Formats: sequence, C-alpha cells, structure tokens
Amino acid sequence: MGENARVPDDISPLSAAASEALFARAKTVTPGGVNSPVRAFNAVGGTPRFIREAKGAWLTDVDGNDYVDLICSWGPMLLGHAHPEVQAAVLEAVTRGTSFGTPTTPEVELAEEIVSRAPVEKVRFVSSGTEATMSAIRLARGFTGRDVILKFAGNYHGHVDSLLASAGSGLVTHAIPGTPGVPESSTELTVVLPYNDRAAVTAAFESYRDRVACLITEASPGNMGIVPPEPGFNEFLATTCRDNGALFISDEVMTGFRAGKQGQWGLDGKSEGWAPDLVTFGKVMGGGFPAAAFGGRADVMGSLSPDGPVYQAGTLSGNPVATTAGLTTLRLATDEVYDHISQAAETVKAAIVETFTKAGLPHVVQATGTMFSVFFAEGPVRNFEEAKTTDEAAYKAFFHAMLDQGVYLPPSAYEAWFLSSAHDERAVSQITEALPYAAEAAAKELS
Repeated sequence: MGENARVPDDISPLSAAASEALFARAKTVTPGGVNSPVRAFNAVGGTPRFIREAKGAWLTDVDGNDYVDLICSWGPMLLGHAHPEVQAAVLEAVTRGTSFGTPTTPEVELAEEIVSRAPVEKVRFVSSGTEATMSAIRLARGFTGRDVILKFAGNYHGHVDSLLASAGSGLVTHAIPGTPGVPESSTELTVVLPYNDRAAVTAAFESYRDRVACLITEASPGNMGIVPPEPGFNEFLATTCRDNGALFISDEVMTGFRAGKQGQWGLDGKSEGWAPDLVTFGKVMGGGFPAAAFGGRADVMGSLSPDGPVYQAGTLSGNPVATTAGLTTLRLATDEVYDHISQAAETVKAAIVETFTKAGLPHVVQATGTMFSVFFAEGPVRNFEEAKTTDEAAYKAFFHAMLDQGVYLPPSAYEAWFLSSAHDERAVSQITEALPYAAEAAAKELS
C-alpha cells in the first residue's frame, strides 16, 4: 500500500513480496528500476507489480495475483492479451526470420490497411511514437521552410527535445525547457498554448505569421487524462493552419484505431470533411509490438528521402514481426469489436458516476470513443490547468483500494483508462463490484 492510502477494514493488501524483490534488483541496474517512469508507481506510492503473464482481460503478477487490466499496455491491446489469432500470425512470422533490413510484404499490407482507414495517402514506419512525432515535425519544417512549432500545454508527443517544453511567461512566447537535459536552444522555436483556446491559436499565428511550420496536437488529449477537443476545435486548427501556410499534425499515437475504427478523426473529422496534413500513429497499429508510423498528404510525404531532401531512416522500421502483429490486429478490429468495448466502457463509466455520487466524491468522467478517464474534481475539464485540479491523494487511495481487489488501474491520476474486446461480463463485474470499497477509501482521504 502507498503511504497514507487507506481501504476498508475487510480488504487486505495483496502480497507483493516477489515484486518487491524484483524491484530491488531492478533498481541496481536500471534508473528507478523501470524503463518508463510511470511504471515506478511514484505517483501513487507502493511497489510496482511485475507482471509474469497476461491473457485476455487479465494480468498475473510474479506473486500469482490476478488483476483485471485497465491499461491494456497503455492502449495497444485492443483485442486483449495473447489473442490467439495475433499470436499465431506472429509465431508464423518469426519462423521466417525476425529482421531483414529489406522491404517486406507485411509492411506494404499494413500501410495499405492504415491508408484505407485514416486520412493519409502515404505512410512511413518507425519504431516508437516519439520517433513518429519527431520525424513528422522535421518533415513539416523541411516541407514549409519554416521553423516555429505550436503545441498545447498538457499534450504529450513523446520525449522529443523540442516538445518537452513548458509555456513561457506570456500567452504567446517561446517555450522553456520542461526537463533538465533539454537546452533552451531546443525549445526556443516552440510555442506552448492553452488547449481548447481558439484565441490563443489565432494570436500565435498573428505573432509569428510566416514562421509557423506546424501545429501539433493530440487528436484528443489522453496524457492529462481524457480532455476531448471542444466541438469544432480540431477543424478550426486544420483550417487555421491551411489559411496560414502551416501544416496541421494530428497526433493519433494513442487515439489511432483505439478511440474508434478510424481513430479520433473518424469521430470528429470525417463527417465534417476536413483532414490533417500529417498524422502520427502508434500503439494499436503495432499490435503490442514496438511499432509506429507517420503519414499524410502525398505531396508532403514526397519530401522524405529517398524521394525528397528530408532525411529519415531506421534499421528496424517496418519490422516484419511487428507489422504482422499490427496488420492482424487491425484486420480483426471490426465494428463488433469497437461496439463491445464501447458497451463495456459505458457500463464502467455509469457505475463510477453512480458510486462516486453516492459516496459524495467530486468527480467528472470524460471520454472520447472507447477511451475514458476519471478526474477527482468538479468538471468539465477543458485544459491542463483544469486537469491539475484533480485530487491526487484521493486517486492514490482509490488506486490502491482497486489494486487490492484485483483491478489494475493506471498508476497516475493523469492517464487514460482502456478496455478491450476481451473484457467480458466477469471482468466488468469485478471492476464495478470493487468501486464502492475504492470510493470509500478515496472519501476517507478527502475527509
């Protein structure tokens, strides 16, 4: 249990002895004992669980505890863990070899599948979402011949130096480094704006005029909790960029093929008739493997090497095993899959609202497509400043109370919750039945 986290008297913490031992070993050879910071449980306290295996909607840790999984590898496991058809395709691919450094059939087929679903004409594969956004920005600068980047506070686009930036002292000023190790020179051409603020976007374009190469935004932010774009906001961004000769980059690393069959664009762009100039993808399109991509208009993508002068390369880009996993996942991601996940998510969201209301907990549940998150705050939450009003201590108590009842939530108050097509009645029931105890723990923290 994390410090100060409390649960009702009849719920006992699950054993974490084996995880504690592994965590101690890991900290001697790995910074913080983890390979991505949120895994360390720093935001919620306690011992991170080391997972031994996963199947369907369930995780099993090294102590033998089972948990309903509500992070799904932070989104990719749309079909649940160890899906038999994905596993079979991957195993067959591995028998042919794991990496060739040459073009392969699966990468062509996966690119065709992405182009058929998303508002892009051509796609280039990379190995991570960070690499995708970094490459998209370089391409935008090369294509436009401009240098300034616009982004929004609370939107995360990977650990690219120029995007690890905090807002400057004024509404429209160059950003400052958001972490040690990022020099001012890396962020001096980045402008950070408040999200969902049209006036700030207009002011930025007026200030920098013909210097803005691109505006990048999460299609629907999920890294400060789910904070959906207000109606028409993404269309406004696309139109404003076009009118000012800049490129609009929609970051769908998280939402792509997860929020819906066509990502966030399918929810708020397709019907309105607008499209981004560039889109970044990751997570679901890799089927659980380290794969990502960026794509867009054919004329913009034509500026990439070897066709054009903007250089980008990667030894493992388009890896045949990863693209096979992604292709199989997308082919299995039917309308029925999304309907199932949406229905399960609606059940969980309704149970949260009912339970929190009875417990007198301040809360707002926000969603986009199949993704949602819970803020321990009065809503709605429209930007990063409002997201930060969530009560982190209450979430910490809530997290551990759920964990001790076999429900694995994101170990941070500012992350999205994910379900899969494998979340059946049993899994959903375990979540909803755990809520009253966890709500009581959170209410005690607030009292």
